[in-house]
Amino acid sequence: MQDAITIQHFDPTTVNCAMRYLFALTLAAVISTASTAAIADTPAGSDTPKQQCAIGYVTGVGGSAQSVHDYLATPDRDKYRFLADNPIQCQVSDEGRASACTGITSLQHEKVSVYDDDIDSATMDVVARVELDHGTYPVIIVVPKPDVKCEE
Repeated sequence: MQDAITIQHFDPTTVNCAMRYLFALTLAAVISTASTAAIADTPAGSDTPKQQCAIGYVTGVGGSAQSVHDYLATPDRDKYRFLADNPIQCQVSDEGRASACTGITSLQHEKVSVYDDDIDSATMDVVARVELDHGTYPVIIVVPKPDVKCEE
């Protein structure tokens, strides 16, 4: 007579979350590697400014380019209201890719991959994990340059 074998089933929600987290980490690593390779390919005499870091931390705001520029132009007394009235929203594909983002969000010491720091003198593109209506996703957002501190 054989002993009964217990088959363990995993909760689909837990598996889904783990897959999204793994996807976000993989995307950040790929972008970080691509950014580092692009910096290495820049000629020494090039007029293109060199990227300061590949990984950093953001404490401040981030979102669509237009929203961030509007936020920066808003008087200090109205910034909290601007954040509340313009929450970040993105379209999320079936593959878990966020795009077409609008609005702005507040970030507290969020680890980011620097995507492009040559947008303008005030902002830069980063890839950050952003909480959206349907979960947390890696999103390319614009942040003010002073809000980014490079990882050491």
